[in-house]
Amino acid sequence: MRIMDSTRNIDLQAEEKMIEDAFQDVLNGYLRSNHRKKVEIIERAFQFAKEAHKGVRRRSGEPYILHPIAVAKIASQEIGLGSTSICAALLHDVVEDTDYTVEDIERHFGAKIAQLVEGLTKISGGIFGDRASAQAENFRKLLLTMSEDIRVVLIKMADRLHNMRTLGSMAPNKQYKIAGETLYIYAPLAHRLGLFEIKTELEDLSFKYEHPAAYKRISEQISQSQARRSEVYSDFSLPIKEKLNELGLKYEAKARLKSVYSIWKKMETKHVPFEEVYDLYAMRIVFDCDDPAKEKAICWSIYSAITDLYRLHPDRTRDWISSPKANGYQALHLTVMGPDGNWIEVQIRSRRMDEIAEKGFAAHWKYKIGESDEESELNAWLRTIKDILDNPEPSAIDFLDTLKLNLFASEIVIFTPKGELITLPSGATVLDVAFELHSELGLHCIAGKVNHKLVPLSHKLSSGDQVEVLDSKSQVPQPEWENFIVTAKAKTRLRAGLRKMRQPLINKGKEILASWLEENSLPDTNAVITKLQGTFHVANRDELCYQLGAEEIVLGDFLTGTLRKAVAAENEHRSSSLLSRILSLGRFGTGKATRSAAEAEKDSKQGINTKEVYVLRSDSGTGKPNYRIDSCCNPLPGDDVMGYIDDEGQVTVHALTCPKAQVLKAGYGSRIVATRWETLGERFPARVHIEGVDRFGILQELISLISSHMGIDIRKLSIEARNEVFECELWVRVADAAIVANLVDKISAVKGVTNAARIK
Repeated sequence: MRIMDSTRNIDLQAEEKMIEDAFQDVLNGYLRSNHRKKVEIIERAFQFAKEAHKGVRRRSGEPYILHPIAVAKIASQEIGLGSTSICAALLHDVVEDTDYTVEDIERHFGAKIAQLVEGLTKISGGIFGDRASAQAENFRKLLLTMSEDIRVVLIKMADRLHNMRTLGSMAPNKQYKIAGETLYIYAPLAHRLGLFEIKTELEDLSFKYEHPAAYKRISEQISQSQARRSEVYSDFSLPIKEKLNELGLKYEAKARLKSVYSIWKKMETKHVPFEEVYDLYAMRIVFDCDDPAKEKAICWSIYSAITDLYRLHPDRTRDWISSPKANGYQALHLTVMGPDGNWIEVQIRSRRMDEIAEKGFAAHWKYKIGESDEESELNAWLRTIKDILDNPEPSAIDFLDTLKLNLFASEIVIFTPKGELITLPSGATVLDVAFELHSELGLHCIAGKVNHKLVPLSHKLSSGDQVEVLDSKSQVPQPEWENFIVTAKAKTRLRAGLRKMRQPLINKGKEILASWLEENSLPDTNAVITKLQGTFHVANRDELCYQLGAEEIVLGDFLTGTLRKAVAAENEHRSSSLLSRILSLGRFGTGKATRSAAEAEKDSKQGINTKEVYVLRSDSGTGKPNYRIDSCCNPLPGDDVMGYIDDEGQVTVHALTCPKAQVLKAGYGSRIVATRWETLGERFPARVHIEGVDRFGILQELISLISSHMGIDIRKLSIEARNEVFECELWVRVADAAIVANLVDKISAVKGVTNAARIK
């Protein structure tokens, strides 16, 4: 017994040293920064958090306190935040996970730290409607607190990054949920905040857990091509460095490799193999300059030196110095042809620009003059967020989609008649400009003048356009306007305007509906309202009430029998559905399969817990599958897929790359299940796109190859030849993804075929 006690004491001592070393690492990094040195309060916050989380462990088995320490380190050393944020990061889980309150935090550490901890705590919880998404509502809270203090969302970003770095200890369905919402919201949000390194890592980690085989394959291909890339870069960069040395600049030049995720995304969207992703890297030149006023001239002198050496691509020069991006990004980008005949992008930045590019708005604080507090530079964007929050969407998922319009958008810059610059997402219209200037202008807008020419509201704008908005008091907002506006602000304001116009009739309709339900002894439940929406072909409850109030539809006795059946079915569903069983047991009683020792070992190597994996298979008795494949993406056995438990309790299968799956992962995490294909003995639809140089007999050769030699069932074939080239769309039925991959390889080898790819 003494030996065991002694061993346990040694383990505890080792853990204690590990915790102290981790905290000291945070402190040392802070002391190296330019922030004012407030060591005492950071040490107190650490001791407070350590005591609060005493005895608690993470799922991985390590002491819980190591998580807030890691978050504090990311916030300090990777984002560049100061003592207030470090303290809040150390304390960020104390109120949520222990008996301490926000008032306790305020009493010990002051109002500002308490406010940040409260903001971080608010993001983590909440109770919402039966069809609302807790995740979406949490994002709404995150942005609300972000509009009050930007540091809340920056610390939350650090928290999410550490969770992604340690995601391996989670169950597969949790990995899908967390990776999905990270890719859907947190990565684009990091991009919008200017946290480019964090954005790239979040994307790569999400990709790693969603597509482990593809991640491993591309990583290996990057490693194998390293020597060749280094040789090409050396040949390309040497003459440039000689020119820069002649200019007498102090600079750093390096190759910036594309991330694994961005390479994969290009391969998927362009339907090209790894070998044909030529822009694997960009060259970045970062020069030192003590005078910000001279930065622009130096950037253009470097540009001139490079274009003296290499041929410039005329359409791919980007001047982000004269017109910085909305997130503060500044740089001069140009693309030139390298010695190997491929286009190479060169990014030119000062040291100041580089820090802002990598650390985002946190780096602005370092360069602000006469202000020591951490201040937000995101005022313009935050005003947009505030607009969304002030006019909340009825549906949390609609809110997420509205938000993503501004998160993902590439930008254009337009001018008002007075010469003021307005930054808008690509694809913005005259009506977007009207709403950007003022909500009332948007609601009464009738047309626009673009470069002094009269255009309709739906006219899409280009960078550099001068835009004047024309309005009329007699104009009222129209529902169809939503089809051609792209900014979150415009969509939010338009919906609010339409609701305001329709609200009296909606209220009248609500009274009619409530009275009719009461008269017929029917409950106001999800099943009843959904059935009514389906009967009258309306999208939501508000539209149903509006049409009732406007007397466009009438409720009658003919509905009562159908609705009572719906109520009975809902009650039965609640007691016996797969969804109820899954959520109550926390595991699967359906779809399990006995796995061999070899399969179990393979699962273990991939970090998969088979007890929490739903096996996709056909029932041996009925032949019916225990799942449904969604037509939006039509995945095949062998594809990376996930399951979503729908309202009927059935598992619907989506490809992980499906846009709809991204929304489901971000919005309905509790319904996502990790899945595995079993040999099914049935065939599935697949589509292949083929391009090539036309020649006599090529179509017959393709058909013969597919149907005769490979025994594949062709369902449809469409081919069109224009001049000397042809395009072909081929639909087949196959057993799995490997057969399609083999088919694509065989077609690619046919003389004249230049590209063949499966369309997912």
